[in-house]
Amino acid sequence: MRIFQACDPHGSQQTWDKMCRAPKVFKADVAMMLGDLTGKAIMPIIQEKEDRWYASPQGKKKTFKKEKDLENFIKFTKDEGFYPKILTEDELAHLKETPGSIKALFQELMVERMQEWVQMANEKIPEDVIVIVSPGNDDDYSIDEVIEKDERIIYPLKKVIDVRGYPLISLEWVNNTPWNTHRECSEEEMLVKLEAEFARLDTNDYSNVLCNFHDPPFNSGLDIAPTLTEDFKIKKSGAMEVVGPVGGKSVRAVIEKYEPLLGMHGHIHESVGYRSIGRTLCVNPGSEYREGILKGFIINIKDGEVTAGRVEI
Repeated sequence: MRIFQACDPHGSQQTWDKMCRAPKVFKADVAMMLGDLTGKAIMPIIQEKEDRWYASPQGKKKTFKKEKDLENFIKFTKDEGFYPKILTEDELAHLKETPGSIKALFQELMVERMQEWVQMANEKIPEDVIVIVSPGNDDDYSIDEVIEKDERIIYPLKKVIDVRGYPLISLEWVNNTPWNTHRECSEEEMLVKLEAEFARLDTNDYSNVLCNFHDPPFNSGLDIAPTLTEDFKIKKSGAMEVVGPVGGKSVRAVIEKYEPLLGMHGHIHESVGYRSIGRTLCVNPGSEYREGILKGFIINIKDGEVTAGRVEI
């Protein structure tokens, strides 16, 4: 069995398109397309006249006088993971003045793109490939139903999935972050959630179990990220950034306890690689979604043995 695993596209249209094409290119039997799936912000585009628009990416005003220039900007913002929305100045003012309206629009745009992505996956991934799409901690709950309703794509949360004879369990939650994301909690709560997933398995032999845990195990080399100050700036020692492990201690604890065959992780974009914890191979493809670069792992499983190699497109 060959698995293609990639994660953390964060709304990037270009990255998702590559995710959809990769299973055919790498002759994968299974495509694991894992959270975080959604982008982080709306990009308002203000229509001043019938043939004049402007936007303010990174606080710098850009004016568009031709529809082609506008279309190119919309494509660029989608590829970066934003949600472009054309509005009049009055519509933008109304959004700002109406409580809850910006959140509602954001959810609407996330759902629309997720629907588009599900359709892309169905059209571009060969029919004989198992497709598993899982949210992550950054993802609003509004997108889950889109994945669950699709007749082909597998939504893996809170169940055991049979992946060509190998049981797969999943958890999209992570330990607490500075960002107060949708699906994060304390290590104590994480451990309860993780144990509940292992309890779903009808076995005492975990040697063939596949784990889709968004949080990488603590101090594994797959969870190294910049250390932040109290005002969320990167801590420095001289000219060097201070980094350290931020992964899940509870994730590491259950991997050491149950020794599953494979741990597929993400979440920490900078910490690309693979590590063995006991007999368990753990991988984190990382992410460079804003650059449109797809990072992934090709994971081969044969007779209970697993090997993995990194790919980048």
